[in-house]
Amino acid sequence: MSGLAVHADISGQMLDLDEDEDLEVFSKKTSLADGSPMPNSPSSMVNQYSLEDEAGQQDGNTKDIFITVDNPESHITAIETFILYRVSTKTTRSEFDSSEYEVRRRYQDFLWLRSRLEENYPTLIVHPLPEKFVMKGMVERFNDDFIETRKKALHRFLNRISEHPILSYSQHFKVFLTAQDLASHRKQGPGFLSRMGDTMRAMANSVRGLKSRPEEFTLMQEYVENFSNKICAVDKITQRIIKEQREYLDELNQYNPTYSQWAESEENLAEPLKGVAGCMERCSKETEERIQHLSEGLVPTLHEYVLCADTLKAVLRRRDNIQAEYEAKNEALASRKTDQEILQEEVDDLADRVELANNSLQGDWSQWKNGMRIDLRSAFVTTAERNIEYYEKPSAFTLYGCVGVIPSVSERRAHRAGK
Repeated sequence: MSGLAVHADISGQMLDLDEDEDLEVFSKKTSLADGSPMPNSPSSMVNQYSLEDEAGQQDGNTKDIFITVDNPESHITAIETFILYRVSTKTTRSEFDSSEYEVRRRYQDFLWLRSRLEENYPTLIVHPLPEKFVMKGMVERFNDDFIETRKKALHRFLNRISEHPILSYSQHFKVFLTAQDLASHRKQGPGFLSRMGDTMRAMANSVRGLKSRPEEFTLMQEYVENFSNKICAVDKITQRIIKEQREYLDELNQYNPTYSQWAESEENLAEPLKGVAGCMERCSKETEERIQHLSEGLVPTLHEYVLCADTLKAVLRRRDNIQAEYEAKNEALASRKTDQEILQEEVDDLADRVELANNSLQGDWSQWKNGMRIDLRSAFVTTAERNIEYYEKPSAFTLYGCVGVIPSVSERRAHRAGK
């Protein structure tokens, strides 16, 4: 079983895909190339850092399937309330009977698609869905903000699949995009007993453990654990910052009317008090915009990759289970005198599965890292630029925002002293 060495330090490395051979990427070694530096922009200090080349991303010239998730509709029945999203597809692929499709899907349908993809491609990285219930600290379920956030996440989920060189050719994916009635297809698939058998076998393999995991997958696991710890920490801190900023905004909103009302009752102090009130109003507006950007721009990306880390851990566990089952069968073959022919066939089949699992995960791993760097880089750079803009504005600080008020107060003091 040949493999691609995975470096613990991946900074500055990007996946270089041959677009004409993208369907073979999981059965051969992939190459890594250094990213080229982006020219500096005078608009922000952030651009002084060297950023990786995005040539590995699919563009409009190579993409042959385009999906949009929009137009959410709320449906209320006697037993449940749910949202239906419109999924529109345009494609030039020959395996589709038409070039355009429009269907309605609810969240449970997206869950069905993801579970079918994981069952059929256990060692490929299927992008995570947004959680069924909104995470702590976010908006309540089924209000407009929540529906909009989920709609964007579902849109990203389907487009991640459409850009994948293997998952995008799944029959389940095609059915999801084209079938008007998905209920009959959802009833198909492995039954309860079959799923239970798979679960029990996976548990047994997990308990048995591996004799020797290839070093590249050990490095992969260490990277994922490290990445998970870091992205979870950043996600939690960002949400705490948003919470504190909202509390600060509430105080500003109480602060401003106090000065305005005070100005009405103090004729001699009216001008400076109104100046302070105006400054508070500007601070409030800037803070609200900053909170909105963090909530809508940074947090969804961070939380998406928190879920991605869990997905990667599950994929690595499934790869290990396949190898553990292969090792167990190999031991049984060596110790038993009878039924060796049947066991040998099983061992050979498992050897092929292990090699396929390794090759699949190696290729998908590099592709995932490439996309992860681009997504997080974009979110961090945009956030940094917004922070710079925020702190460069005079209204972000009361002292600078009220600079016009200070002379008038000083002048009044000097006038009183002259008297």
